[in-house]
Amino acid sequence: MRRFGLASVALAAFLAPFGAWAQGAPAGDAGGKIDTLEKLQGMQSTGTAAAAEIPQTGKRADAIRKTLAKIKLPPGFKIDLYAIVPDARQIAVGPNAGVLFVGTRKTKVYTVTDRDKDRVADEVRPFAPGVTFKDPNAVCFSRDGVLFIGELNRVLSFPAAEFFYENPDVALNVVVKQGELIPASEESFNHSARVCKFGPDGKLYIALGQPHNVPPKDKLDLYAKTGIGGIIRMSPLGKEREVYATGVRNSVGLDFSREDKALWFTDNQVDGMGDDIPPGELNRVSKPGENFGFPWYGGGKIRTVEYKDETPPKDVVFPQVELPPHAADLGMTFYNAKMFPETYRGGIFTAEHGSWNRTQPLGARVMFTPVKDGKAGEPKPFAVGWLTDDGEYLGRPVDVAVLQDGSLLVSDDTTGAIYRISYEAP
Repeated sequence: MRRFGLASVALAAFLAPFGAWAQGAPAGDAGGKIDTLEKLQGMQSTGTAAAAEIPQTGKRADAIRKTLAKIKLPPGFKIDLYAIVPDARQIAVGPNAGVLFVGTRKTKVYTVTDRDKDRVADEVRPFAPGVTFKDPNAVCFSRDGVLFIGELNRVLSFPAAEFFYENPDVALNVVVKQGELIPASEESFNHSARVCKFGPDGKLYIALGQPHNVPPKDKLDLYAKTGIGGIIRMSPLGKEREVYATGVRNSVGLDFSREDKALWFTDNQVDGMGDDIPPGELNRVSKPGENFGFPWYGGGKIRTVEYKDETPPKDVVFPQVELPPHAADLGMTFYNAKMFPETYRGGIFTAEHGSWNRTQPLGARVMFTPVKDGKAGEPKPFAVGWLTDDGEYLGRPVDVAVLQDGSLLVSDDTTGAIYRISYEAP
């Protein structure tokens, strides 16, 4: 307890210049702990005990390593178990100490620490255990190192989270209050996993998947106004909210090109149209306000049955690349590091979660798409082997992120793990 008291004093001193970050209107916790957020906003103790660590050794770790021995990669690459993280999905790499913050579709966000820098996690434990999260899939850092967590219908920020995460009480700010990210009437278990990323303009970008396979026509105006089925952006304080892109069914992967600052995103397309249509999408936003075609198009240039007699909006932007149908491309990242060979630099890695309603399962792999001068080349499999010839999933990749040493992290919510792919010249 003495350690936490000292940490609280240090945190208060550190946060003093932040002002608005450490303050905000009181807001109740979605899980019913009404005073938890109020206390944390005021940097007061909630009396929450430190969360228990997640074991990193034993049968589970051994079984995962056995599976990883079957994964095929290009020459010179190898894959290892980095951490066991239950329900692991979106990954945010701390810009200073390299601590990972890992979102889930459950009620927890996890921290992953590699203290001795041997590229294997030493400690994994829940973050901010006093806060009850709801579907906290979205985790991302601002340029000045503030952690943002996007839930089903709320956004929180945590100043200095990377330095004070060991304390169960962490300072926070309510960026978007519970029930104000989307209309409460549109909350759903379907397509509820948000993703977030900070742009070169310093604004927070959030993808809002819409809850239907294909939405009814009477929902279109509401969705266009609120950004459901699109991408919104706002200031780090939750102000100046605007709809940045529309015509998006369910994007679970965003990143910005270092080359031209453009936003790229994956999009998962309509189910139930057959095994081989429609394709998935990798898209590029060239300016605010662009429409990417959904629900008039189910993926690529394939029209949906529900909107086949409707006139699509003018100037629909079609994907840079059509991805394999129903492979469920989720997380994506540009590779701007130096560990991998030159051919990978500036390109995009994407995580395919794998199909769920296809006669012959497809996906469960990491793909690579080269990018040059703002144009995408042909996507190719990079890491494969989580889907057996018999159609059994040994794992389902969700997100990809670049560690500070240039290696590639891959999350897997089926095995509950994070893998690390590294390279040494053969």
